[in-house]
Amino acid sequence: MVRIDVTGAGGVRLAAWEFADPPKTGEVERVPGMLLLHGLMGRASHWASSARWLAERHRAVALDQRGHGRSDKPAEGPYTREVYVEDAEAAIVQLGLAPVVLIGHAMGALTAWQLAARRPDLVRGLVICDMRASALGTASQREWESWFKAWPVPFATLADVRKWFGEDDPWVERPNPSRGEFYAEVMAESADGWRPVFEPEQMLRTRETWVYDAHWEELAQVECPALVVRGLDGELGRAEAQEMVRVLPKGEYAEVADAGHLVHYDQPEAWRAAVEPFLNRVLAE
Repeated sequence: MVRIDVTGAGGVRLAAWEFADPPKTGEVERVPGMLLLHGLMGRASHWASSARWLAERHRAVALDQRGHGRSDKPAEGPYTREVYVEDAEAAIVQLGLAPVVLIGHAMGALTAWQLAARRPDLVRGLVICDMRASALGTASQREWESWFKAWPVPFATLADVRKWFGEDDPWVERPNPSRGEFYAEVMAESADGWRPVFEPEQMLRTRETWVYDAHWEELAQVECPALVVRGLDGELGRAEAQEMVRVLPKGEYAEVADAGHLVHYDQPEAWRAAVEPFLNRVLAE
């Protein structure tokens, strides 16, 4: 992985991670660009498995979005939808990725389709992974507030992190080791134990900028080919996913069995099998 700093909206420093040597001058236009956007609380390294196979044929870059990973976490924000979209746009332009294929999970998928609607000249394809277009409402935000308060931080060890998020978390219906690993990836050691690399309050502020609104209108404005992928046990239901495909002007649908919300992390090989044929078609056009 090669780190490349990007300047986002308002001068915020963002860490972009390229999973191969950057192309030499003159080669950029010949190497299809991919920008991978993680979900809320995620980080670029969650895309490592996907980025490695993408990097065999494409220029794969994953972005630590503001408030996440190694990117800046300004205390006063902003953490609006607009700045997340502007940050992604800045990464595409500054890294020379256009016309890019955007691959987004959850919040990152929303950022991706909002950017695709806003700047169709920059985006050639879109993959939406397990993100709803409907409004989630006040009750959902209250549940998240309560959930963050339930975290037994600091965790004494990373093993405790894996066990709590993979087994003991009340949101876990059955043991899920990959979920435990996912959250272990976003922890850092401090003087008193292991704590998240993000500020939970900033995550709530970020989430409240989309949770109360529906996003169907922007979905309908996406001009490029788009693939909606859901985990069979994820947060995006089949009926809503298929309606998203209907609303998208060039929408396609795929689902991954034995996967929850963390589709690309739960079932990396099945995720690749669902996504790769779509990418091949898009890049052949």
